[in-house]
Amino acid sequence: MTSIRLTFKRKFLAGLVVSIPALVTVFLLAWIFRTIDGFLSPVYDGLFKRHMPGLGFISAIVLIFILGLISTNVFGQKVIRSIEKSLLNIPVFKSFYAPIKSIMDAFSNSSSFKKFVIVQYPRPGVYAFGFLTRENTIKTFNNGDTESLMAVYIPTNNLYLGEVALFSREDIFFTNIPVEDGIKIVLSGGIATPQQILEEKK
Repeated sequence: MTSIRLTFKRKFLAGLVVSIPALVTVFLLAWIFRTIDGFLSPVYDGLFKRHMPGLGFISAIVLIFILGLISTNVFGQKVIRSIEKSLLNIPVFKSFYAPIKSIMDAFSNSSSFKKFVIVQYPRPGVYAFGFLTRENTIKTFNNGDTESLMAVYIPTNNLYLGEVALFSREDIFFTNIPVEDGIKIVLSGGIATPQQILEEKK
């Protein structure tokens, strides 16, 4: 009887491990569908005098696709830049739009992240994953000495929020993990981290 109970428990837990990610994904997609559809469906409800589920969602997908087409040609890019300049003149809008736009540009361009690294942050003895973004030269006013520091973006909330810290090269562990795999590691909460991380070959 104990053996049957243990077997049932193991199989049930295995089923949960398989089903929970799928169920969460389905519920998340359903929530996104209802949210996007809810924005435009009232317009169609008034136009057609009846509710047509999914029409608002389809329209949003088509609209995003059209924006993508526009943004990938020279004329469209000029139009979008001019609209962005106008919107950035709005103080409240600018404070939200500018940092979000910078982050999205960084994530859409894999070259913005140079290396996937490990640093001691926020204090010595605590290690954090980060992305090397660029190297900066710091020059002092007193004697003109310069020091080379490297900017590392350290995600603190999944991937889209984080801190930027400056480190000396010797304080950075350069991993052999590609940036794309590093993004997967951060998004998985560390679950996708390989068992052994090697230092990148010089």
